[in-house]
Amino acid sequence: MTIIVLIKQVPDMEKVKFDREKGRIDRSSAGTEINPFDLNALEAALVIAEKTSSKVVAVSMGPPQAEESLREAIARGADEGILLSDAKFGGSDVKATSGILSAAIKKIGSYDLIIAGIQTVDGDTGQVGPEVAGILNIPHISNVESIKDFTEESIDVVSNVWEGQYLKRGKYPLLMTVTKDVNVPRLPNFKNKMKARKAEITKWDSSHLIDIIDESRLGVKGSPTKVKKIEVPAQSQREGKIFKDSGSEAVLEMLDVFKKSRVLNKEV
Repeated sequence: MTIIVLIKQVPDMEKVKFDREKGRIDRSSAGTEINPFDLNALEAALVIAEKTSSKVVAVSMGPPQAEESLREAIARGADEGILLSDAKFGGSDVKATSGILSAAIKKIGSYDLIIAGIQTVDGDTGQVGPEVAGILNIPHISNVESIKDFTEESIDVVSNVWEGQYLKRGKYPLLMTVTKDVNVPRLPNFKNKMKARKAEITKWDSSHLIDIIDESRLGVKGSPTKVKKIEVPAQSQREGKIFKDSGSEAVLEMLDVFKKSRVLNKEV
């Protein structure tokens, strides 16, 4: 079996800044990491691979430095890493990104299972996985929170949707997106860290995919989504107050403050 894991390098969202003029995240303003949900996807792939003798291929689209995330994926247990990087891919929205990833998967050729995180912490759309499945014309299962059983032909999972939990069986080829509840990602071990340092990361640019996807579908040109405005909510400042009156008077004053701030009902 061949299992493909979709990985994205994302900025540290607690430190990142925003480019309000361009309506984008300024990715150069903070450190990067593998999208946390994608680590769950990788772990799911590794668990399946260990019991089915499968090959795990990590695929990522991003700038040249996204190679670091692929090396981390190998350090955690992936067999190969493929980086899709080209200036022409810059500014891709969900549709363009899904098209580029799908083209790369078609170029890889034979595969059985594709696993992705349910969403990314930067874009947070949750649309790439299902769109890739749609382009590849294969079934997909979203919101997988538990893997119950699997063989080399199918997989049984629990999918959590609005109406409740569903036990589903999917036959390969199949794409599924996983939540953080599906597992606890393992840490890299020393042997795999050494392997990752020496690993040759396959690098594809637009010229490698030109026979599969038209250039008009790449980057900004292939992105119908336009960001009109980006805003960062202002964080309210906490205010402290010390009540120095006698016990009963301090309590009454405190209750008055709570009522004015609507913490308590005025009738209390």
